[in-house]
Amino acid sequence: MPQPFKPQPIQPVVRKAAAVIAAALGLVSCAPAAMIGGANPGNAGLNPAQRLSVAQPAPSATSMGLSLTSPTFANGGAYPAAQVAGGFGCSGPNVSPALNWSGVPAGTQSLVLTKYDPDAPTGSGFWHWAVFNIPATATGLAEGAGNPGGSLPAGAQQLNNEGGQPGFVGACPPAGDQAHRYVFTLYALSGRLNLPAGTTPAVLGFMLNGQVLAKTSLTAYFGR
Repeated sequence: MPQPFKPQPIQPVVRKAAAVIAAALGLVSCAPAAMIGGANPGNAGLNPAQRLSVAQPAPSATSMGLSLTSPTFANGGAYPAAQVAGGFGCSGPNVSPALNWSGVPAGTQSLVLTKYDPDAPTGSGFWHWAVFNIPATATGLAEGAGNPGGSLPAGAQQLNNEGGQPGFVGACPPAGDQAHRYVFTLYALSGRLNLPAGTTPAVLGFMLNGQVLAKTSLTAYFGR
């Protein structure tokens, strides 16, 4: 004889659904701003799936008081016109920016400065500039230091950028693309680096492992 229908209690199902929704909201709230667009004065930001994550170190966690600034642009602001590339379809002056820093921690033996575009349509971003073995006593780089004939601190060396030339190359995102992030990162190292000729900026980043005492970043946005 068929058993009478007995409706199942809905409370456990409701509780389980609520838990799943809460967990999903928690993940969204923990996502770094860079992954969901972040501050961008020139555009609303790329779709999260189109953007590489760039770790922006929290000052209290990794900078140890190390601070990086520029007199020509603010962190999270617009990229200066003077730094636009003079090639790749762009016609800017391609001048490396003046950069200043302070708070180099005790024990620092050298500094490294890089500029990286994580939004370049390469699948791995684009390295625009890499300077290593900057003396620990240096407090900045003058405007144009990364250009031919520019003045770098004694002992500092530049790698080839991903345009195939040594030194600095300015911004030149694809026309009509979303505004790109240009991330300048300063590292304080406990030693100096001995890198063979032809070392790429990506390998430089690998070689930093184990020597970073502090790091800090400065980001500008540019689109055309």
